[in-house]
Amino acid sequence: MTPEEEIWDQGLQSERTRLAWVRTAVALSTGGLGAAGLAVRSGLPVPAIAAFALAALCGGVLLIRTRLRFRRVQAALHHGRPLDSGLDALFAWLGTLSVVAGSVIFVFTVR
Repeated sequence: MTPEEEIWDQGLQSERTRLAWVRTAVALSTGGLGAAGLAVRSGLPVPAIAAFALAALCGGVLLIRTRLRFRRVQAALHHGRPLDSGLDALFAWLGTLSVVAGSVIFVFTVR
């Protein structure tokens, strides 16, 4: 057995990871759109609407990048190169932070 075969697992880890990224992207985009719509109808301040819209945008970007990321991960794993998902992690972090910011504004605005 070659060293590459020893570290390569024939399981579906990368596919499960891809699905996790898809779930994260869909949750951010649909949750952000839904929350932005509710914020508009409830008359919340513009920063809350903008925060939820930013979360939806981050989710959309992640969803679009999912296919490209999966191909890069597969190539890196098969060739023994390090993985780099820094930009995607930044979008996920920014989207999540936007949801939190919008939620905080919502909680302190609605009484």
